Amino acid sequence: MLRRLGSWDVLVIVVLAAVVVVSSATVEGFASSRFWGFLLLDVIPIALIALPMTFVIVTGEIDLSVASVLGLSSAVMGQLWLSGVPLPLILPLVLVLGAVLGAVNGLFVTGFGLPSLAVTIGTLALYRGLAYVVLGDKAVADFPFSWTGNTIEALPGTTVPWVALVVLALAAVFGIVLHATPIGRALFAMGNNQQAATFSGISVAKTKFWLFVLTATIAALAGFFWTMRYASARADNGGGLELSVVAAVLLGGVSIFGGRGNLLGVIAGVLLLITLRNALQLADVPADTLTVVTGALLIVSVVGPNAASMIRARLRRRRPAVSTAAGG
Repeated sequence: MLRRLGSWDVLVIVVLAAVVVVSSATVEGFASSRFWGFLLLDVIPIALIALPMTFVIVTGEIDLSVASVLGLSSAVMGQLWLSGVPLPLILPLVLVLGAVLGAVNGLFVTGFGLPSLAVTIGTLALYRGLAYVVLGDKAVADFPFSWTGNTIEALPGTTVPWVALVVLALAAVFGIVLHATPIGRALFAMGNNQQAATFSGISVAKTKFWLFVLTATIAALAGFFWTMRYASARADNGGGLELSVVAAVLLGGVSIFGGRGNLLGVIAGVLLLITLRNALQLADVPADTLTVVTGALLIVSVVGPNAASMIRARLRRRRPAVSTAAGG
């Protein structure tokens, strides 16, 4: 337990608590329930995509196309709606589209052995370009209020959107799978040593393929939520969101090299990133500064856990030497 108190994800939770306390005391309106309702709506799409992204990065891969999948899903939603397709049918169609886009990523990475960083940078541009081909620069904004309003509706007597409970339930499922099932152990094994994982009977290629499919499918679901929340289908929806997702996952203590991570830390990372950005925005900090903050947190999330691991390793090496000196 004492070792656990010194881990990176617990440090992130402590920093999150400090940001909440300081912002509540210094930023006007931060402590209001209305502000927290809007903050949770900002958390939902990032948290949704961060869940499968955690699995992908734990295996040593990455998917930078998720925001473009979100944007293309939104554009397709708008075009389908203009064509007269009802929303109850649009939702499963969008999820199928996400699965297909993820399968393309997975095929190039696992089928052709290409690096996921290069592949998903390419599909980031490809999928965003396709979004503009589908919908152009126009926005489709005549969705029925029965959908747009209900999507962001709060629980009775609160400002907490009901969708936040769905995300929380999904986070619990992902957490159990990652930390308490053979699937999770296989993911960590792949991230630590892919060759050893293969020799132990794990189907590395097939597992990674389906992780890319899962990630894009959930990114498409986030696109549906995004479109309903803002009541607007646009090709540029979610632009730059991949940076926030990756920053939150790495900030939560997931190693960019794979093999290490904790879903509780990821949720804390998402909350810290969004809370800090929204607090700064409420304090009238310029938008450019918010981008700088996101980039700085991304750097900290990469350097911090590795620096902490190095410090702990040096301390462990010192202890035997100190004990020997004391005994002599």
